[in-house]
Amino acid sequence: MRDDPAVVDLVLRARRGDATAWHGIVERYASLIWSVCRRYRLTGSDADDVAGSVWLRLVEHLDALEEPAALPGWLARTTQRACLQALAARKRQVPAGDPDPGAGPVSGSQAGDLDSDLLRAERQHALRTAFAQLPDRCRQLLGMLFTDPPLPYTQIGAALDLPVGAIGPNRRRCLDRLRRSRALAAFAPAH
Repeated sequence: MRDDPAVVDLVLRARRGDATAWHGIVERYASLIWSVCRRYRLTGSDADDVAGSVWLRLVEHLDALEEPAALPGWLARTTQRACLQALAARKRQVPAGDPDPGAGPVSGSQAGDLDSDLLRAERQHALRTAFAQLPDRCRQLLGMLFTDPPLPYTQIGAALDLPVGAIGPNRRRCLDRLRRSRALAAFAPAH
């Protein structure tokens, strides 16, 4: 696991009781926890219970975490164990006549899945960070362009006081700024 200075900083500050650092950890790794829950087919209250128990365990064990940079792996493994416990508990509670009372983990290499979940969580965090660093005008334009369902250019132009013919070039400049962001530098392909 690479020694990510941002993760180390968050962990060290959270150990000192910095609420902003705690929020940063949750924002950065919540999607990792949810993706592990989805892999084990946990949804709704089961996934909420697992996530809550993982965050509680982190509060209880953060000081014992020897390598702060190991936090993502610790969260993934702790979530995996909590999912298995939730599935075992579900099997004990399901009536005998209920078909397929608790599907196990989705097939595939669990180590590979954890790695891809970690990478996906880090990419999502980096993209959110890079997007937040864009100028307001770019955030507004890109936000409107990528809504679902898509907004017509005439509506976007009217909302941003921008000629329809200028939307495409502005979009390109904003996306170029996003691609050049330092937050996304680690995920840029090597040339």
